Parts: sequence; C-alpha cells; structure tokens
Amino acid sequence: MRQRTHKRGRFTNKTVAVVAALALGGGGAAIVAANASAHGDRGGSGRNTTVSARAGTIQCPDVGQKLSHVPAKARPEVDKNLAELDNQVATAYQRMNRQRGSSQAVLSRLNDERSRTLDDIGSAMGGDNTQLRGMTDCTWQEVATTTGGKGRFGRPGGGRGGQGGDQQGGDGQGGDGQGGEGANEVPGNAGGQAGNGPSQDDFVDITQVRPNVQEPPRARKNGSTGTFTSDCGVGDPALRNSDNVIVAPGVGNGAHHMHDYVGNDSNSAFADNRTFEQAGTSCANGDKSTYYWPVLRAQDGTNEADADQLGGGQEGNVGTILTPKSSTLEFRGNPRSKVTAMPKFLRIITGDAKAFTNGDANANASWSCTGFEDRQLTDKYPLCPEGSSVTRTFDFQSCWDGKNIDSANHRDHVAFAAEDGSCPDGFQAIPQLVNTITYDVPANTPYAVDGFPEQLHKPITDHDDFINVMPDDLMNKAVDCINRGKQCG
Repeated sequence: MRQRTHKRGRFTNKTVAVVAALALGGGGAAIVAANASAHGDRGGSGRNTTVSARAGTIQCPDVGQKLSHVPAKARPEVDKNLAELDNQVATAYQRMNRQRGSSQAVLSRLNDERSRTLDDIGSAMGGDNTQLRGMTDCTWQEVATTTGGKGRFGRPGGGRGGQGGDQQGGDGQGGDGQGGEGANEVPGNAGGQAGNGPSQDDFVDITQVRPNVQEPPRARKNGSTGTFTSDCGVGDPALRNSDNVIVAPGVGNGAHHMHDYVGNDSNSAFADNRTFEQAGTSCANGDKSTYYWPVLRAQDGTNEADADQLGGGQEGNVGTILTPKSSTLEFRGNPRSKVTAMPKFLRIITGDAKAFTNGDANANASWSCTGFEDRQLTDKYPLCPEGSSVTRTFDFQSCWDGKNIDSANHRDHVAFAAEDGSCPDGFQAIPQLVNTITYDVPANTPYAVDGFPEQLHKPITDHDDFINVMPDDLMNKAVDCINRGKQCG
C-alpha cells in the first residue's frame, strides 16, 4: 500500500537554472500582489538567486463535492449549473490575472454570479437550499513565493499539515529533511506563457526523496490475489477534448483542461450509456470502458494545436502535449475477501482536480520515476535522472455500496478500503483499478498537468476518471481470474 508523502528534495543546479529562467523570463503575467526583490548569493556557495513575491489564486467552496443528494430529475439542471460555477471561477481568475493582483470588484462580481447560480441549483432541487448554505463567497488566497535558497511554502486550503513536507494549509514544517535547498516557489509559469504555474517549488529531485511505500497487507485465506489487465494503448490525440462526461454531462469544456482517452472511442460531454455501448474501443480484449485523465505538457514555450482554444491556451494550459510512453490498466483483488463484479456504467473518479484549494482529502494520485517506484509523491513533480521516465499512478476506490453507479458528488457510492482491505459497513469489495502512466519528458524541461486555471497547475490536482463498460462476460472473467489468484489479460 502506498503512503502519501510531501517530501522536498534538492534540485540539480542545471535544472534549477532552467526552471527559474523560464519562469522569470517568459512573456506570461503572474498574479503578483507585491513588489519582488532579488538577492544575490553572498557566500560563494553556489546557491541560486532568491526572488520574493506575493502571488495568489481564487478559493471557492466546492459545491459539487458537498452535495449529498440530488433528485434524479434535477440532475441535468444541477450539472449544468455546477459547470457554470466552474466557468465563473475560471473567468474571474483570468480577470485577476489581467489586473496583476487581487481585486475586490472582481470577487464581488464573482460572488454575485455564484449567488444567482446557487439559487438556480436550489430551485432545480425543489427549493431546498440547505445543502448550499455558506457556499456563495469566494476569497483571494495569497501564496508567498521565492526561488532559490531556503524558504517556506504556503498555499490555501486546510489539509493535514506536518506529515513530512508541504501540506495544504501547513507551513512546511518538517519539509526540509530531504536536502532542504532549492525547492521554493516562484511566481508565474515555468514555461513562460500562462502565468499560472507551475513553480520551481513544485519540482523535486526524486533521488533525494526517501523510500516511503509500505508493503501491502498479507492476503488472508479468503483474499483475492489475482490481477486482470486491459491493454488499451496510450490514447489517440484526435480524441482529446476538454469535456468531462461524469462531472459535467452535456456541457462542452466542462473540465477547462484537456483529457487523454483510452478504451471507449466515443467519450465526450454528450455521450450517454447507449453511446458507450455502441462505440468502438482501443482495448485489445474488447473492453469498452472509458479511461481518461488530464494531459501532461512540456513547458517548452511552444504552441500546441489548442493554444487559442478553451481548455487549452485560453485557460493557461500551454506547451507541448506529451503522449504517454505506456499506460497499464490493472484490476487487483482484496487482501481479505473475494471481489464482486462491478455494475455496468459504474462511474469512479480518483484524485481531486481542485485539491490545491479544496485541501488534500481526496488527493489520491501520485508521481514518481521508473526505477524509483518505492518513492511516491502527491504534491511534487519528480525530476527523474537520465534514462528514467516520469510516472503517474492512480489507485481507484475498491469498495462499492452495492446499489448506485454514481452519486451526487460522484464519490459517496464508492470508497477506499482500509489498510487491512476491509470495506466500510454496507460496502463490498470490487476489482481495484490501478492505472500507471509513464512519460519520457525532455531533459531539463519543466512540465505540468493540465488543470483548472485557478489551481496553478499544482501536481496535487492530478486525477483520473473511469466508467465501466466491460461486456458482462469480460467482467465475469476478470472477477474469476482475480478471485482464483491468477494473472490474466
């Protein structure tokens, strides 16, 4: 079982110089709310120049994650308005960016727009606004930033500080245990274009991170130890879009960032279950499930095809989209029980696209490098040595409530198993999807995952989505294989 870490390490001097030069020398405007000052190294120690500034972002209550019940007939209207809330935040962030600082007028306008949209959501749910109380006001969250030397890292949110590094809402106490220097944030975009991240502090030398992965629990007599793998390729660039059919069905650009897709070849905002059933698939075994995740981009200053489009450059997602080197889709068992078949059209999201402002409670994705898989990071991008590839790993929830294929907040119908493999009361074990993606990132080139513009391209916002559309006989084969301790694919 993987244990989350937030360790900071030491940059190689060459990579620090590349990241800092790109971040400070680019044409994009960071949101800066105070003057910057530079200080050269006095002691001849080879440390990098320090630049201090105050940057920030917009933090809003995440309405979608707070909803516990939405009547079925109200869901289309609610989904549309939830997407509108995201659009309002993205637009407000862009206004802030143009003004180079926080503006009460922009926030006031945003909060007025949110208030009207929340009223529309309440009306769609029959006038019940009890779930929406206290969710109107967004705030400006400042982030103190530095580059080079030593410093503290601050960011909005209210996570669990003090677990060995940079936690949301924490002050980085205990985070200097892995080399300490060279992991401090700079304002702006490392590729010099978008002005909304990533920052130097978002990267860490993987060789300076201590191993942190725990051994999985030993399987009990009734456990299920097999695996089932779907070979679905690495995605067709022609299928990329900035929709999200789970969170924002029927709304184009509902994600505000670009997704890669494997498996089902008809995934868009306007797909429904019938669309998925009738579609083709990239999976060699006939698996029509859809697997999708935000693209990864090299922050190399080049323009992608979507440089002038929503979901792309218009919303701060810039640079060359990197095609994965590989994607491994593996379904695993449970150490203390057999698994039961997933229902068709079950929807699962792992990770949180808004974890930078929401806090890290749902930040489940992790980053590492090939050859260093015993070192997993949640809120840092790894810098890999020559010959090693960047990896993204997504562990999906493996317990199901036995009733629903989705829930109002897209989370309550599934859950993670405890460390010993036990599921919460009323939940049953299902095959656990683990998706591992690898990339060959160009040497000395910063990179970042696509995201909502106000999330500043932080690695902690990584996430992955899955809809089960396996034919019944294939799902039954997978379950039988896993429960009998075999390795199939």
